[in-house]
Amino acid sequence: MSWETVIGLEIHAQLATRSKIFSGSSTAYGAEPNTQANLVDLGYPGVLPVLNTDAVRLAVKFGLAIGAQIAPRSVFARKNYFYPDLPKGYQISQYELPIVQAGSLQIRLPDGSLKTVGITRAHLEEDAGKSLHENLQGASGIDLNRAGTPLLEIVSEPDMRSPVEAATYMRTIHQLVRYLGICDGNMQEGSFRCDANVSVRPQGQQELGTRAELKNLNSFRFVEKAIEFEVERQIDLLEAGGEVVQETRLYDADRDETRSMRSKEEANDYRYFPDPDLLPIVLDEAFIAEVREELPELPEAKRARFIADYGLREDDVDILVASRPLADYFEAVAGTVKDDPKLAANWVVGELSGALNRDGVDIDASRVPPHALGELLLRIKDGTVSGKLAKEVFEAMWAGEGGADEIIDSKGLKQITDTGAIEKIVDEVLAANAAQVQQYRDGNQKVLGFFVGQVMKASQGKANPRQVNEILRKKLS
Repeated sequence: MSWETVIGLEIHAQLATRSKIFSGSSTAYGAEPNTQANLVDLGYPGVLPVLNTDAVRLAVKFGLAIGAQIAPRSVFARKNYFYPDLPKGYQISQYELPIVQAGSLQIRLPDGSLKTVGITRAHLEEDAGKSLHENLQGASGIDLNRAGTPLLEIVSEPDMRSPVEAATYMRTIHQLVRYLGICDGNMQEGSFRCDANVSVRPQGQQELGTRAELKNLNSFRFVEKAIEFEVERQIDLLEAGGEVVQETRLYDADRDETRSMRSKEEANDYRYFPDPDLLPIVLDEAFIAEVREELPELPEAKRARFIADYGLREDDVDILVASRPLADYFEAVAGTVKDDPKLAANWVVGELSGALNRDGVDIDASRVPPHALGELLLRIKDGTVSGKLAKEVFEAMWAGEGGADEIIDSKGLKQITDTGAIEKIVDEVLAANAAQVQQYRDGNQKVLGFFVGQVMKASQGKANPRQVNEILRKKLS
């Protein structure tokens, strides 16, 4: 039988607020356990939650970016369940009336094709604490620093049909929330993670199959691998005459398998009801218009502009727009070089990205600021330094040895453009390689590259390559 995979993702993005969603406790990462949890976070009797307005603003910004409906009135609900890291015995979330509804996102798949994924809703909620098991023999610890951290849960329609589509959608959401500045996207710190709802059905069947939920996937690779395993598990089970059970499963990356965690709860299991301590969120048009004015240029629009305005290759543009800071860096360099955006793109995608990756440095902390890289590229364009020697200059700049002009002067890297000096070197190379000269004159044009290499070697890479080619062709003919 031919099977179709059906996937929907629930992505949890930690909102970039300085304090929690219902209390003034800090959301900073890395503090000692239970040092950033106040009485509200700990669920003490008699304390009341107060909504963080910034969390609302960031949620609305996301909704506008995906073309969703922003609810003029949304309500917080209590989601009741017991777990040791949930001090109140319930989580404050949104259920029937979420703040963002009915949006969509276009994703660009690895083969270049586009697909639109529906987004059912995005709602505000608080995070729970964290159970700790390491270095605690026979016991578990509870760290409540995360309790009350503001989350935006982004729930997709079951529109994805392969693990690749699911991972691409997750990457696109990750890129978007960082562009918007509403989430730092740090998966290692738990700021961005997802649950995947996976089912299979016979090809052509409209009715959805029974789904399993894969919890807390915190890398794009794990999302893809976990879904691949789960799809295979369900198909094997069905083809053997068994039934898929609706349940929550965990992905074990070490064994590359999913395993059962608990039976999947339904909404009525959580006994949702409106939280009596929190008023409804009521948004007027003026507030929504104000947030709309804060929207940056979004990735797809920036991609189209880079291709149209700068004439860049799509592969390079995909790298440049992957993050907003990298795109801004490129535009600053291109603004310095002005008439040669392709040169700017080549260096940002090539030398700069290579140095960032090699040293594990983020673009925001680049050791060569955009204006400094732009000045180096101007030295290439005016013939002061060759492209090859410019790479040596860049490495010195990256090492903190100074600006482009300072390094070129101190290292004696100025390009030789004196025609007479280059002719002298060419004459010496031709005289020392009479056999290759004859080969060229017998019709072997490839030997020209040999001569260029010899001249550049003799000049320590300083001879102007264009002039070297011209003089060689003239003398050899």
